[in-house]
Amino acid sequence: MNCFLSTGRWVIIVSVLLVGVDEWLRGAERPNILWLTSEDHGPHMGCYGDRLARTPHVDALARKGMIFTHAWSCVPVCAPARTAIITGMYPSSTGTIHMRSMVPLPSGVVLFPQLLREAGYYCTNNVKEDYNVPKPPGTWDDSSQRAHWRNRKPGQPFFAVFNSTKSHESQIRRRPHRLVTDPNAVQVPPYHPDTPEVRHDWAQYYDQVSEADADAGRRLAELEEDGLAEDTIVFYFADHGSGMPRHKRWAGQSGLHVPMVVYFPPKWQHLAPREYQIGGKSDRLVNFVDLAPTVLSIAGIQPPPWMQGRAFAGPYQEDPPQYTFGERARMDECGDCVRSVTDGRYVYLRNYWTHVSHGQYLPYQLTTPTTRIWRAMYLEGKTNAAQSRFWQVPREPEELYDLANDPHEIHNLAGSPEHREVLERMRRVLEEHQRAIRDVALLPEGQMHERSGGGSPYDLARRPDALPWERIQETADWASRLEAAEMGQLVERLSDPDPTVRYWAVMGVLMHGEAAVKASESTLGATLKDPSADVRITAARALAQWAAGEPTRTAARQLLLDYADPRKNGLFAALAALQALESLGAQGSTYASFLQSLPDEVPGTPARYSQYFPRTKRNLLEQWGVIPPSWESEQ
Repeated sequence: MNCFLSTGRWVIIVSVLLVGVDEWLRGAERPNILWLTSEDHGPHMGCYGDRLARTPHVDALARKGMIFTHAWSCVPVCAPARTAIITGMYPSSTGTIHMRSMVPLPSGVVLFPQLLREAGYYCTNNVKEDYNVPKPPGTWDDSSQRAHWRNRKPGQPFFAVFNSTKSHESQIRRRPHRLVTDPNAVQVPPYHPDTPEVRHDWAQYYDQVSEADADAGRRLAELEEDGLAEDTIVFYFADHGSGMPRHKRWAGQSGLHVPMVVYFPPKWQHLAPREYQIGGKSDRLVNFVDLAPTVLSIAGIQPPPWMQGRAFAGPYQEDPPQYTFGERARMDECGDCVRSVTDGRYVYLRNYWTHVSHGQYLPYQLTTPTTRIWRAMYLEGKTNAAQSRFWQVPREPEELYDLANDPHEIHNLAGSPEHREVLERMRRVLEEHQRAIRDVALLPEGQMHERSGGGSPYDLARRPDALPWERIQETADWASRLEAAEMGQLVERLSDPDPTVRYWAVMGVLMHGEAAVKASESTLGATLKDPSADVRITAARALAQWAAGEPTRTAARQLLLDYADPRKNGLFAALAALQALESLGAQGSTYASFLQSLPDEVPGTPARYSQYFPRTKRNLLEQWGVIPPSWESEQ
């Protein structure tokens, strides 16, 4: 036996002694992974065929990598979308669906960077988190503006995230702005009015996407400078659709469709998606819940069973799904409940709250000139049918769009006899998905927290003794389909033992409108004393608008005023009561002085919720003409 070792072998031995045998062996076999993310933009990029876009850096990445043509963020707003990414779980399943919320993690669940760190990766995030779950210690090595792969140990594999805010919704309306994109070259979508202001916003949006692309280019250049380009798998994606109205916050294609570009260097192409082709395209349906299991798979880690997504790369990649899903609930201070599904050709939306419009009064969104002008034109009767649907109430319970023939989603085919089979198939698939993931977000938000008792809503939904989920889903379906034949069943369920079932039964009467409320007035009157605050507030909302008798209307309105004080009943009851007062329209202005007397700061309210009560209060005062619109001060 030769007793002497070559210089190379000595180097190996020294390296092992320095960094540890286990860490070194694991790290040597694993690629670096870089995520370049951006905010609020859809696939308006050159590599996706957009001739107006100027995105040279991501386009170059796509030429040597591959794009996904059907990538969806599962929620069309940042916080729940990012929560889906970090957990690998649908926010409607974990109860994290509401914009800026906070719920406990399910039992036994950790955020995926922790699993990478345990495998020897150096994990950094620069800089946005915005999760709707608490971040356990040990999630990141560094999550800050200083976070960078350059701070890792020598030779250590890294997982790094760099997020650009340049294309965020707020940047579309930033003025002054010197346009680079020609507004006359913009193709205004048919649901937006074609005005100079709208064209300016769209042109500025394209300018901001170019800036996000430049940020990505700077990071890619750093990778080259460090000699890491051929050792690093790169992903580029945005967190949801563009910040323009009826994109962000819309649970259809324009709100959920995102660019996603991946690059696997030759050294690591054995880990690439099976369909990977240099400069190619994949039609695989990809959802944000797929990202966590995919990164773990690339790192050689089998995704844990709690993850609801499918890995699309690495040794644990799975076959493509036939469908992928979207969802939305409360957006900032405006409550809502929408679920969606696509097979890549058709998009189906299920609106569980038909009594509000897609375009609720949300001043943050109205600060964008397009939103404000569009709404004003609608109120003045100057919009066409395609432009009006966003603002109309009641909303259609179901929407079905054929993306092949209607990419802008303006022709609702839900009532088309020729598309009946498609409608029923998509409806069935969505219902099966909700059942499989236990869509706990069908509970009203306050009730979800109350019934969870400080624990995880995900765990609550898996206790059959605590939550009759199938009966809740059935009642929510009856309530929002607006079919007169189901009114009798809804009235019967007003006395159901479960408070969420009773809530949806009352919602059904409310959404059926004035005639249904008057026909059920005596029964609804009894629910004003229901043990559940959500049931009482919803019944009061219906009776405050449409009760035949003045005493009943007065009692209902007084109940709403009582619940509007968050010091007495908590934040979520107060938000529901204020939204009910909003439904009174101009009649609600009678209560302006009372609203002004309520405090803006509510002791004990978590920071992520703290602005929603004062903002909702201000929204009502603006709509009643008591104070000027908040966006006027921002111009």
